[in-house]
Amino acid sequence: MEIILLERIAKLGQMGDVVRVRDGHARNFLLPAGKALRATDANKARFENDKAHLEARNLEARKEAEGVAEKLDGQNFVVIRSAGETGQLYGSAAARDIVEVVEAGGFSVARQQVRLDRPIKTIGLHDVQIDLHPEVSVSISLNVARSDDEAERQARGEDLTRRGAFDEQEVEEAPDLAEVFENPEDAEHAAEVAEAGDVEADANTESPEGNSEAEASEAGAETETTT
Repeated sequence: MEIILLERIAKLGQMGDVVRVRDGHARNFLLPAGKALRATDANKARFENDKAHLEARNLEARKEAEGVAEKLDGQNFVVIRSAGETGQLYGSAAARDIVEVVEAGGFSVARQQVRLDRPIKTIGLHDVQIDLHPEVSVSISLNVARSDDEAERQARGEDLTRRGAFDEQEVEEAPDLAEVFENPEDAEHAAEVAEAGDVEADANTESPEGNSEAEASEAGAETETTT
């Protein structure tokens, strides 16, 4: 189908251009959204009559979008979602979720303005493009995390999508044995038991040859005694 563009549309053309598009794209999106007209002789004449008004309206809308872009471009937004160990979301973050978090931050955007090829399905930092106007686009950062604490860590550059990733702070804050046991002697005994366990584990990991020699020596000693 041939249409007349009433505004700039990426990959199609500028306002006033007559272009050919798929019938479904025209009927389901461009025509209902008021972004184009069928390229009939009557509509071509109509466009020429309304051209000055359309250009003035477009200029006003672009200036308004540029004002919003100055504040919105580069902004960071946090989205809290449940996810597994590897960072795979139990669900996804879609365009409507982005609209909600951006609006919560004080900006007004439409779902159609969010350019998202596919839903976000993992935690992490994701760049998302917002088309405020056919000629004005900005990029925002979406910090998808399982908690506010994880969002802060991701903002600092940590990768939490690794299997088994854990909070180093929890390790640093692990209590001392002396704090666990009220009696110092109990704490000392617990430490000795732990150390003995480590020594025994090391002994069990000696080479098979060493163990065989020790067993042979013991067997020889028993033979001499018997004789």
